[in-house]
Amino acid sequence: MGTFSRIVLTGCMFLLATVAWSGDFKKGWDAYSSTDYATALAEWQELADAGDVKASYGMGLLYGNGFGVEMNDEMALKYYGYAAENGHAEAQFNLAVMHQNGWGVPPSDESANTWYKLAADQGVIGAQIAMGRYYAMDFLDSYDPIQAYMWFKLAERLGDRDAFAKREFVETRMTADQVSEAEDRVTAWVDAHPALFTE
Repeated sequence: MGTFSRIVLTGCMFLLATVAWSGDFKKGWDAYSSTDYATALAEWQELADAGDVKASYGMGLLYGNGFGVEMNDEMALKYYGYAAENGHAEAQFNLAVMHQNGWGVPPSDESANTWYKLAADQGVIGAQIAMGRYYAMDFLDSYDPIQAYMWFKLAERLGDRDAFAKREFVETRMTADQVSEAEDRVTAWVDAHPALFTE
């Protein structure tokens, strides 16, 4: 798998919480989105340290990219890790990238794929592409064209423009039965995640 950019600016997964802190998180996110990282840090620090999952993800973004703070992989891992362990999909994805590239931890495809899989199962397209690439590598013991096809097809269904070509290439190396099984898995996954495919 290729190296991913450290800057992952994906806010589409955020939903405003109903807790009293949600307004502060939103203020921080709005500041972050407009590159006012000092305000984002001021809004998120206390929330994150009190256990707010979204604010922890935000703090991971700041430390992971050196936005408004000195880049610090240890702190990024801490904050991403807390958010990821509590189900935050984008934090899971970013934590996977750090493990894959060895940022603050020894490089580990095994650890990366554990987090990629969790994020992919929540509909994070980048994680689905990462899983597809992993299974598409025919020189690895993990080679599984059915899995590769499935993840690329799901990313395609969720709007990734390049996933079609990746899936099509994998398909040229598959039997008709393998393609049929992969399509069945895609259908089952879509049926199990209807909220991701509603208009």
